[in-house]
Amino acid sequence: MLKRILLAAALLSVLSPLHAEREFRVYQSLEAQADVDLPKDYRAPGELVIGRLMYPSSRFGFGFFGGGDWTQGGTAWAVDYPRGDRWFARILRRLTRINVRSVEQPVNLDDGDDVYDWLFLMVGLPGMWELTDDQVAKLREYLLRGGFLLCDSFFGTREWEGFVTGMRRIFPDRQIVELPDDHPLFHTVYDLNAHNQVPNWNALQGGVPYRADGVTPHWRAVLDDDGRVMVAIAFNNDLGDSWQWADDPDYPQEGATLGMRMGINFAVYAMTH
Repeated sequence: MLKRILLAAALLSVLSPLHAEREFRVYQSLEAQADVDLPKDYRAPGELVIGRLMYPSSRFGFGFFGGGDWTQGGTAWAVDYPRGDRWFARILRRLTRINVRSVEQPVNLDDGDDVYDWLFLMVGLPGMWELTDDQVAKLREYLLRGGFLLCDSFFGTREWEGFVTGMRRIFPDRQIVELPDDHPLFHTVYDLNAHNQVPNWNALQGGVPYRADGVTPHWRAVLDDDGRVMVAIAFNNDLGDSWQWADDPDYPQEGATLGMRMGINFAVYAMTH
């Protein structure tokens, strides 16, 4: 445990240049139901902040997934935001001893060195991202310095192709690998496996727990030279939906439990590896 604490401290020192981090701010969600009130303690700092990666996106033929000014929210990056992020923070507070800030941090790669201040980044609908060359370089550097990116809430062949196109620009020479059941990411806190699916909100209506042709869940990753997971990929899964619908009796209990446990494993892994 001491080794892990020292490793986390070293990682945070690498990710924290001598400059002030960006202020907390709120943008419009992609989904009206995800725009929620601020918690009372939103100004209180925490040792872990859930970062939310902002990015420019294309329509990909899906209308509301793209379009608009991505720097103002309401586009693909803002899926499940901020409700899912704040529920994730509440879950971490409830089930771990990590001092988690109650609100997320939207992170724009164009904001100088700000990205290096945030250890843990979520990116929703990554099949829709269209990063600029400068943003690609910045995100690559962030990950190689020890940052952690969790890609979530995307389904099916078309969105996978969009994701891979972007990831090949970030890491053209690194493979996307399937994580085996014995990988530490599945056992950092909870003992889980790589075969179960975290359902999409479609499951609320008793429908299929996925979108498009995303029937089979995959837990994949991009690794650094030491085997550390830099990019965790929850493909054909929807952690964001499991967090924000966890207390809804119409959402599958098994999916909510799996989403919470996977999220905790991801957070603890990011802080200790």
